[in-house]
Amino acid sequence: MDVTSLTRDLVSIPSHEAEAAAGDYVEDWLREHTDADVTRDDAGAGEGRGGNVIARKGSGDTSLALVGHHDVVPPDDSQVTDDGGYVVAEREVDGERRLSGRGSADMKGAVAAAMLAFRDAGPAHELVFASFVGEELGGIGARYAIERGFAPDYAVVGEGSTGYSAPGVTDVAVAHKGRRGSTITAEGRAAHASEPDAGANAIYRMTDAVDRVRDLEFPETEVLGHRVSGSVVVTEIEGGSAWNVVPERCEATVDERTVPGERAPLEGVETVEGVSWDVDQDLPPMACDDADFADAVLAATDAAHDPGTSPGHVVKPHATDAGWLADAGTTCVVCGPAQPGEAHTADESVSVPVLERCHEIYRGVAESWGE
Repeated sequence: MDVTSLTRDLVSIPSHEAEAAAGDYVEDWLREHTDADVTRDDAGAGEGRGGNVIARKGSGDTSLALVGHHDVVPPDDSQVTDDGGYVVAEREVDGERRLSGRGSADMKGAVAAAMLAFRDAGPAHELVFASFVGEELGGIGARYAIERGFAPDYAVVGEGSTGYSAPGVTDVAVAHKGRRGSTITAEGRAAHASEPDAGANAIYRMTDAVDRVRDLEFPETEVLGHRVSGSVVVTEIEGGSAWNVVPERCEATVDERTVPGERAPLEGVETVEGVSWDVDQDLPPMACDDADFADAVLAATDAAHDPGTSPGHVVKPHATDAGWLADAGTTCVVCGPAQPGEAHTADESVSVPVLERCHEIYRGVAESWGE
């Protein structure tokens, strides 16, 4: 079985509401095609997610994991068959073979490449394969595994890193941003609008808080010589109950793209009277803390490209499960086939030659690192 046929099989299995069937396929394939120790945990079992699939082979003082996820975002209507399956198609675009379907880019193609690399590699250390559930919902599977002792020394997470330095080039992301979503709440006191001094205008208090957010400097840091810049922006605001009532409540949401080791001091909005601030989601950023590992993965990546092509170390703007792993102590990089703009779209697709390249990269890292 090659990476194209394995990707087709995985993509055809619906896994946006429950991943159990996709996990079953991954587990059964690993048991049939490898002699690894394959386990399945209970991550998301109560929601029908079916648990993470983790396989191990080899031994040594160092462990390296090839990490992905088999859940996907909800498909577009055009990506669903009449019987509820997923549409999968292969076509040629500008002379390049591409495989289309929900999850082809994010990230069943990378999972397929990692499965084959796990099967084919003869590692000089413990090699781990992990496909998590619930990544699209904030890392449900990754957090569950980490809380129960999943702690490889190193990990290559197969999220998209292709097309950052140049179109079609698969790079190695040594850092990515996180996301902290939060809510600012301003409380006031209602009054008739004809007597505004009898109340306390929650919207006015909110505007003072928003001014403080607008004046914040964006967080920045450096990872292995690469500058990582975050952002902070107010994205929604809602308040008031009627045109003739002084508003007693107003809420605003804030999207912050975090960087390793830095956070914007959003708690400062609470210096405004009647204003509170609450964090709703905090997806951690990732920074590779071992230049030798980052260079080793880049060397394997370079070897998988045609001569004259120069992949590089890059920074990825999106949060991934690498953030949870790095936060728990695993040294991570991100390297995968998806290019910017391919995932989560109605015409999601992935390059077949890039999938084949990622299979080669993952196998190369598995066999070279820790020798």
